[in-house]
Amino acid sequence: MRAYRGDVARFIAWASQQGVLDPPSVTRRTLREYLAVMNRDGDERSSVARRRAALRRYFAWALERGYLEVNPAERISAPRPTSRLPDIVGRDQLDELLVGQWGDDSWARRDRAVCEILYGAGLRVSELCGIDRSGLDERAGLVRVLGKGRKERIVPLHRAGWTAIERWNDVRAEVLTADSPREALFVNRRGARLGPRDVRRILDARLGLGHVHPHALRHTYATHLLEGGADLRVVQELLGHESLTTTQLYTHVSKSRMQNIHRATHPRG
Repeated sequence: MRAYRGDVARFIAWASQQGVLDPPSVTRRTLREYLAVMNRDGDERSSVARRRAALRRYFAWALERGYLEVNPAERISAPRPTSRLPDIVGRDQLDELLVGQWGDDSWARRDRAVCEILYGAGLRVSELCGIDRSGLDERAGLVRVLGKGRKERIVPLHRAGWTAIERWNDVRAEVLTADSPREALFVNRRGARLGPRDVRRILDARLGLGHVHPHALRHTYATHLLEGGADLRVVQELLGHESLTTTQLYTHVSKSRMQNIHRATHPRG
C-alpha cells in the first residue's frame, strides 16, 4: 500500500508540472507520456510495471466512486518486467545460520527457530511472522500459515525445526510483556509480534556482512527440493503458488547451478 500510494503521488507531482491538475483531466495520452518519461529516465522495467498497475487501480477506484466517466488507464500497456533468477543462499551461509553456535540466551533461541522455519518450511517472511501457537501441530509435524490473500495452507516442518521451536518455547514466557500477543509464536524485543523488519535484522546480525534477504531462504528451499527430485506440483503446493509458472522459475535456477558446477569441475567444462 505504501508503494502504490507513493507511485500515485509521484504521478500527481509529474502531472501537476504538465498542467494536469485533477483526475478528469488525465487522458490516455497523459499516461503514455508519463510511461515514456520513465523509460527515458532508465527506470527498471519492474518499477514501470508496478507504477502502471498502481495507476490502473487508482483510476479504476475513481471510476467506481463516480469521480470519472472513463478510466484512462484501462488499456495502458507497460514493458514486461525482466525475469531475474532468485538469489540462493550459499552452503557456507546456510551452515552459519543453521549449524553455527549462536549462544543460548532467549533471543538466540528465537533467532535460531526463525531461521530454521524460514528455510525448513519455505515460508514468506509475512507467513512466518503471522504464525500462531495454535497453528502448530508437532505430533503431525505440520504448521498452519496464512499466505497471500489470507489463504490458509498446511506445511510440513523437519525435526530440527521443531527442536528449535521447543527450545524457544522454553524461554518465550520470560520475554513477554503485559501487552504481548499471547497467541503469537514469535515476538520482538519490545514484546510485540515479530515483523518483517525484525526478521531482516536477525539475519543481518547473525551473518554480519552476508546480507541474506529472508526471501532468499524460501528460494533456497524450493531450489533444494527440486534438485533433490521433488515433483514440481508438490513444490507449488508447498510454496502456496497460485500458478505453476511461478514455481517453474526454480527449475531454471537448478539448471543454472548445474551448468555452473559442470563448467567449474568438468575437465572439458
